[in-house]
Amino acid sequence: MTSHDVIILGAGGAGLFCAGIAAQRGRRVIVLDHAPEPGRKIVISGGGRCNFTNVGAGWDRYVSANPPFARSALGRYTAQDFVALVDAHGIAWHEKTLGQLFCDGSARQIVAMLLDEARGAEIALGQPIRDVTHADGIFTVVHGDRSVAAPSLVIATGGPSIPKLGATGFAYDLAKRFGLKLVEPRPALVPLTLPAGDALFRELSGVATEVVARAGKATFREAALFTHRGLSGPAILQASSYWRHREPVTIDFVPDEAPGWLIATKRARPRAGLRSALGAALPDRLAEALAAKFEITGELGNQRDAVLTDIERRLSGWQFQPNGTEGFAKAEVTVGGIATDGLNQKTMAARHLPGLYAIGEAVDVTGWLGGYNFQWAWSSGWAAGQAV
Repeated sequence: MTSHDVIILGAGGAGLFCAGIAAQRGRRVIVLDHAPEPGRKIVISGGGRCNFTNVGAGWDRYVSANPPFARSALGRYTAQDFVALVDAHGIAWHEKTLGQLFCDGSARQIVAMLLDEARGAEIALGQPIRDVTHADGIFTVVHGDRSVAAPSLVIATGGPSIPKLGATGFAYDLAKRFGLKLVEPRPALVPLTLPAGDALFRELSGVATEVVARAGKATFREAALFTHRGLSGPAILQASSYWRHREPVTIDFVPDEAPGWLIATKRARPRAGLRSALGAALPDRLAEALAAKFEITGELGNQRDAVLTDIERRLSGWQFQPNGTEGFAKAEVTVGGIATDGLNQKTMAARHLPGLYAIGEAVDVTGWLGGYNFQWAWSSGWAAGQAV
């Protein structure tokens, strides 16, 4: 058996970053993972360019049973702090829409940076974690055929999203073993599926348009994409984190049109049909499908203003009733996880068991689409790395 100061379970973004912070403080750190290589989600993220943070990463852009929990870590290690680290490693980057920062080159540059920062830590990969126990203030982990021990254990194994990369619910099993409560995990940033009754929209697979999507109290203006199974695109992925079963998702298909726009079109182009009027604001195939839903024929000039007002209302508040999501296989992250009420917001330490920590996606803190979840990995990893 080998002894260390800190055992970190998980060689993803949060675990590697935590390892680097702790090792630079002189701690003897070992990172254990069953995957054959580190940072597998980082490598595929952002189309291979890694959307590594977002300049707007405040705590109010995270989903949690207790959103303010994230305020401390995010406030003490910010997006600007991580950008400074990226700059120090000579990694070129650029900003896209909505504050999203991407590498100019490969996402592997971020993995290489994390490994360089954690060069003082031992990283052991490619073997299953067979057992984790705690006795007399010491955690013992059996990794493959090897046993390691330390007074501090960091759970950084993420959630079950993207299982093809080896993701599992191991963090939750471990948390329950050590007395930490869970908030029900569910897929997030995930496409929504529609029932057979919305088959007309399935014929629009591949059509995208900018919308305002609303689920619960959350509203997002970005592109929505029709798929053969339902709805996707950034606006829908964002809304999915707030959507619950049996609740609708409301779509405003014409967010740039002011009230009365159809009546104004009727005055200006009385001989135009509804299909033509919608085509001025929407992709052709979508305009045709929506026009068919209203079952009116003839020119706009022959329609009563009240009818056109009702069409406007429906277009700006179209309700879909999803019957589910595409599940963890297609989810970018997980909503829920280890409950924050059992953790110290400054250190990410378990309140009832000294030496136990949880960070990253394993915790019930889930960011919006666009680099927020990576920033939570860095911030929570930094907080724990300063404390172990």
